[in-house]
Amino acid sequence: MAIRDFQRLIHDRYYATDSARGAPATFLWFSEEVGELAHALGKLHRGTPDRANLEEEFADVLAWLTTLANVAGVDLERAIHAKYLADGGPKGTK
Repeated sequence: MAIRDFQRLIHDRYYATDSARGAPATFLWFSEEVGELAHALGKLHRGTPDRANLEEEFADVLAWLTTLANVAGVDLERAIHAKYLADGGPKGTK
C-alpha cells in the first residue's frame, strides 16, 4: 500500500471524528500510542518481546501520525518526497 493510499484510508474512516477533536487532542492520542510503542520496545529490549503487540503498536503510531497529518492538512507522501527524496535527500546524519 502506498503512503497516499493509507492516508486516504485513514481520512475516509476517521476524518469527521478527528477533525472535530482537533489537533491538540489528537496529538495527545498520538502521544499515548508512542508510549505504548515504547513499552513494547522495552519488552523487546529486555528479551521478552510480544511480537504481535509490537507490530500493533507500530501500526497504531503510524495511523495516529497519519491522522495528525490529515487534521493539519499535510500530504505525507509529498512531505516525505520533499524531505527525503528531492535533491538527494537530507545531508548529514541523524
